[in-house]
Amino acid sequence: MLGFLSARQAGLDEPLRLRRAVSTRRILGLELNKDRDVERIHGSGINTLDIEPVEGRYMLSGGSDGVIVLYDLENSSRQPYYTCKAVCSIDRNHPDVHQYSVETVQWYPHDTGMFTSSSFDKTLKVWDTNTLQTADIFNFEETVYCHHMSPVATKHCLVAVGTRGPKVQLCDLKSGSCSHILQGHRQEVLAVSWSPRYDYILATASADSRVKLWDVRRASGCLITLDQYNGKKSQAVESANTAHNGKVNGLCFTTDGLHLLTVGTDNRMRLWNSSSGENTLELYSCSRDCNILAWVPSLYEPVPDDETTTKSQLNPAFEDAWSSSDEEG
Repeated sequence: MLGFLSARQAGLDEPLRLRRAVSTRRILGLELNKDRDVERIHGSGINTLDIEPVEGRYMLSGGSDGVIVLYDLENSSRQPYYTCKAVCSIDRNHPDVHQYSVETVQWYPHDTGMFTSSSFDKTLKVWDTNTLQTADIFNFEETVYCHHMSPVATKHCLVAVGTRGPKVQLCDLKSGSCSHILQGHRQEVLAVSWSPRYDYILATASADSRVKLWDVRRASGCLITLDQYNGKKSQAVESANTAHNGKVNGLCFTTDGLHLLTVGTDNRMRLWNSSSGENTLELYSCSRDCNILAWVPSLYEPVPDDETTTKSQLNPAFEDAWSSSDEEG
């Protein structure tokens, strides 16, 4: 670390290099919290967790037993050692419990009165938190692997759903039906994520080794297919326009939406510029079993955007899609 500090002081290294070194050191030093525990409710493996973004107090968990549990993370006892208690659960005796493994749970981004869950039982369910009753149920022909609601959208209530089929389905919570389908992948869709920066931009990952960025308003849909080689490999080669050398089973945007992180069964994580689709060549190794990503914001104030991505560097499709008259006004 002293070497990094000396190099930075001498102006030999960029600030970003030092920030990454510090972040890496802290991540490698992480340990489980010995002061806090969580009440055990699930009888088998837990597949998915989500903490509500409004207060950061309540957490949902979904298990391979089909059970969903809601926890209160607040330490109401004020004791140094405590266990987070389950507030309620949708267990095997509930009439609307999922029949098979719950793959994704997500709070409604704007309040805690509603949450969603999807399962191998080919359903996406919308729940009323207060009554623990289903407000709506979407049924699919294929096994559901994932779903996601936009954290910033104010002009639509679309839920993106990835299934065993190659099509991404968009479900409208307002109408209670599937509004349209995004076609372009060749195999099952394993991960979906809305941009936290733009209402209509969606990223999807598939077992076909590809990651696609979509503007759901456009008839053509797909804006970019991410290429790990940044176009330097012949398009005739089978691996051209692939994000990983294997299935891509996880992705997430950074908090500012400027970058996209993907993980694949090739034991690699890659960081992408979400505007240009360029592979930044930041390469991380990971476990083959890793399929869930979450971006952890910096503990300090973010470094201001240096606006290094000029219009000439942007894909023309993005330039058109991200400069609507609504945003200009």
